[in-house]
This record gives sequence, structure tokens and C-alpha cells, in this order.
Amino acid sequence: MQCTIPQPVMNWNPLPHRFVPPWNSCIVATTLHGTLEGLRKRDADMKSLAVRSRQEEQMDAADLDAATYAQVLRGLARVNRWTFTGHSVLPFLKRFAGRLDGFSLLDVGFGQGDMLRAIARWARKRGIEARLVGVDLNPRSAPIARAATSAGLNIDFRTGDYADQGDRFDYIVSSQVAHHMTDAQLTAFIRHMEDTALRGWVIGDLHRHRLSYQFYPLLARAMGVHRIVREDGQLSIARSFRPAEWTLILAEAGLSPEQFRIVRRFPFRLTVERDRSAAAGE
Repeated sequence: MQCTIPQPVMNWNPLPHRFVPPWNSCIVATTLHGTLEGLRKRDADMKSLAVRSRQEEQMDAADLDAATYAQVLRGLARVNRWTFTGHSVLPFLKRFAGRLDGFSLLDVGFGQGDMLRAIARWARKRGIEARLVGVDLNPRSAPIARAATSAGLNIDFRTGDYADQGDRFDYIVSSQVAHHMTDAQLTAFIRHMEDTALRGWVIGDLHRHRLSYQFYPLLARAMGVHRIVREDGQLSIARSFRPAEWTLILAEAGLSPEQFRIVRRFPFRLTVERDRSAAAGE
């Protein structure tokens, strides 16, 4: 929309030191036009959440430099703490592993390692012997996670593919990683966990929801995190799944509804839980 805005004329009212701006219909029309355009864009974004986004995230780019990647992981770890990301995985372990003397666990896609550190602290507090291993495809993740982890927590951070890990684990967990996968990759991952996890597995991820999609940019900007964390974070929500979609993916992987639980957790999280303790003879 284009219009010519005349130069403003100083207009003073009888009250001292009170400026009365000139009334101009063109200014009003321009303002309304911009507002309507913003609303239309917002509505388009809202409608797009009906279907999972396939747009690639910036942090997954192979050419992202190491310094920026480290800054992004630090920012994500901060966001995870503020949004209680650990609550999407820890309740499962508390319920099933909390009664054990010890267990082994593999975290797939550990990032900065914040989930493994939370699990290590929880296990230590309860006197549980936990052998914790993390694997991440990105070779830059392991040194960043090691630098952020005290040696006393004894976490083994590895670089590689989850399918290439020779040892089996009691539990396999994955936090905030599923939405980075394609449907085929996620189905293969679930099948792998079902075949190899001895006691169970759990996936914690975002819930594709309108409120979180609209609110997250405000939170990220208030926290002062890196631009990629702000932009990728909102895209991650658009890339994530809804409960009905999880049911279809799990069915594609060969699981029946009675074999898993899909749990909503605050704020705007979905957890997929699979207890295999019966298969382990318990």
C-alpha cells in the first residue's frame, strides 16, 4: 500500500507542553494495513501447524562453524532448563529405574549433555549405580559436552550413529531429537530401541501447539539467546508431532497401543514411554 504523507504541522492545544499530532487519514490507513498484514501472516503460520513442517533447521547445517554451534548448544541448554525439558524423561526413569540398584542408559543426540547430567545427578542422589553413555552424530558435540560436565559424573560422550554402538543398554532415551528426524528415520529409530533396549525406552519431544509456537520467540528474545536458537526453536515446534501422529508412527514401527504411553507434560511436551520390564523377566 502506498500513499503520500504530508509534512506534519505543529499544532498546540491550549494546555501547555501538550503536543497534538496532526490527524491524517493516510497515516491511519497505513497503520491499519500493516496490522492486517501482520494478522494475515500470523493466521498463515497458525494454519501451517496443521501439517508438520519439513524445513531444515540451521543448527543441523554441516557448514555451521564450531564457535556458533557451541553458542547454540549453550543457548539450547539454557532454554531446556527454563522450560523443564528434563521433566519429559526423568519421570519415566524415576518410575521404572528408581527401584533398581543400577542400570545402563544410552542418550541418543545428547547435544550439550544436559539431559545426561540431570540423570547422573538424580541417580547419584538415590545411590543408584548408573552407566551413562551419550552418542551424537555431530563430532562437535562431544568436546562441548565434556567441557560442561564435571569428571565426577562419569558420563561417556561418544561421536557416531546409535545403530553402531556395540553394547546393549537397559534404557535408551532421546530428548528434543525426534523432530530433527524424518518420519522414516524416526520409525527406524523406534524399531532399533524396541529391538535393543533391555528394560525400556523413552522419547521426550516438543508438542506442536499454537500457543507454544507463538510464545517461544518472546521467551527466547527475553533470554537473549543466539538468533539461531530463537529461529530454530520456533521451527522445532513446527517440525514436532502431535499425539495422533505419534500413534501412527508407533503403529508403523510395529507397536500396538497397549505397549506404549503418550504423556503430555508441562510445558507443551509429549513423552512416548515404553516399559519392557516384563520382557526383562521382572
